[in-house]
Amino acid sequence: MAPVQTPVLTSRDAPEKTSVVVIGGGIVGLSAALVLAERGIPVTVLEKGRIGAEQSSRNLGWVRKMGRSAPDVPLAQAADRLWAAMPARLGAEVGYRQAGIMYLARTEAEMAMHADWLKSVADLSLDSRLLRPADIDALVPGGRGQWAGGIVTPSDGRAEPTLASAAIAAAAIAKGAVIVENCAVRTLSRAAGRVCGVVTERGEIACEQVLLACGLWSRRFLGNLGISLPTLPLVCSVFRTAPMEGPTEIAVGGPDFSFRKHRDGGFIITQRGALGAPLMLDHLLIGMRYLPMLRGQRKLLRIGLGREALTDLALARRWRAGAISPFERLRTMDPPTRPDLNAEALANLRAAWPAFATARIVEAWAGMMDITPDSQPVIGPVETVPGLMLATGFSGHGFGTGPAAGQLAADLLCGTAPIVDPAPYRLERL
Repeated sequence: MAPVQTPVLTSRDAPEKTSVVVIGGGIVGLSAALVLAERGIPVTVLEKGRIGAEQSSRNLGWVRKMGRSAPDVPLAQAADRLWAAMPARLGAEVGYRQAGIMYLARTEAEMAMHADWLKSVADLSLDSRLLRPADIDALVPGGRGQWAGGIVTPSDGRAEPTLASAAIAAAAIAKGAVIVENCAVRTLSRAAGRVCGVVTERGEIACEQVLLACGLWSRRFLGNLGISLPTLPLVCSVFRTAPMEGPTEIAVGGPDFSFRKHRDGGFIITQRGALGAPLMLDHLLIGMRYLPMLRGQRKLLRIGLGREALTDLALARRWRAGAISPFERLRTMDPPTRPDLNAEALANLRAAWPAFATARIVEAWAGMMDITPDSQPVIGPVETVPGLMLATGFSGHGFGTGPAAGQLAADLLCGTAPIVDPAPYRLERL
C-alpha cells in the first residue's frame, strides 16, 4: 500500500464542459491544473482512482539536478525555484528542504562517470562538485565504507510526496479547478480530427484541449487511439524507518542503497542498485528498444514473473467508448513490495554507516514507474491529434521536476512562452 496522504475534499460531480481536461491526478497533472487555474482558465482534473495514489506518493521525494542529462537540467533548475516558493504559493507545507544530494563511488570507473557528467553540464551554472573520501567523511560522519570518492550538489534537496500532491490539489481547487476522483476517462471525443471532449465512465465532458498525464497508464490509453508511446514498467521497493539519529541531512545515494531524512525523523531507504522487472507483454513488444540503456546494467533488473503479468494480460488493450475500460477495472496500480531488495538495502547501508544498525522498519511500499527508452519524459503535443497534449513517461524521476513539468505543459496548452525549451521532450524523438 502507498503511504497515507493528506486528504483533499474533491468534487463529486464533473462539469458538462470546460476548457481543459487533465487526465491523471498525479503531481504533474495537478501542477498543470494549478497553473491553469491561476491564469483563470477553466480546468477539470479527472482521476480514475485517488489523487497522488500511485507514483506521486510512492517515490523517494528527491528533488535533484544531479545526474540528469544536460538537456533535462533546465527543467530541474526551474523546479527548484517553484519548490522553494511552494509554501507561500499554496499556503501549505510540502516538506521541501534544500539540504543537498550526494552520490558515492566505490571505483575509479564510477568516479570517471561522475566527472564526465560534471563536464557535460559545465555551462549550466550548477554547484555540483567532486568529492574525495575525506570530504565524504566530513559531510556524512561515522561511515565505514571504502569509497573512491563521490559527487555532491548542495542545492539539490527533497520534498514529501505524501504532502505535495494534496497541497497542490487543494490550492488548485481554491483557485477554481475542479478535481473529480474515481472517474476514469475511457477515450477522447473528436470532431474533424480535433479533440472536442472526453468520454468518461460517467458520461461525456466537452472541452477544447486535453492533457494526458496519467503516468504508466498513458501507453495503454494512447494505444487504444492507435498512437505508440514506448514505455516499460519497472518497480521500486521502498521503506521508511522509525525516527532515529542519522548521520546527515544530505540525501545519499550509494551504488546499492540510498537514504534521505523523512520529516518525522526517520529515513526513506531503497536498494538503489536494483529494480523489480516483472515480465509483461510490453517487454516482448518493445523491449529490444531498451538494450542500449541496459548495457553494463545487467545487475540492475531483477526479472520475475508474478501477479503483475497476469493482471496486465487481463486488462484490455482495445476497447470501445461505451465499454468498461482498463482504468475502471484497476484504479490503482499497487505492486507488491520486494522484501529481499529492502533487506539488501538495509544490510548494505548498515555496513556503510553503522548508525543504521538500530534502524526499525515501520512502513514499506512499492511503486511502478513508466520508463522511456532514453529515460526522458514526453511533454508536448500529439501532432496527429490536435488538442491533445502529453506530460508523461517521467521514468521514475518526475516528482522532483513535477511542478516545472506541469507548468511547461500548461504553457504549451496556453500558447505562452514556455518555462523552458520543450524541444528535448517532443514525442517525435521516440
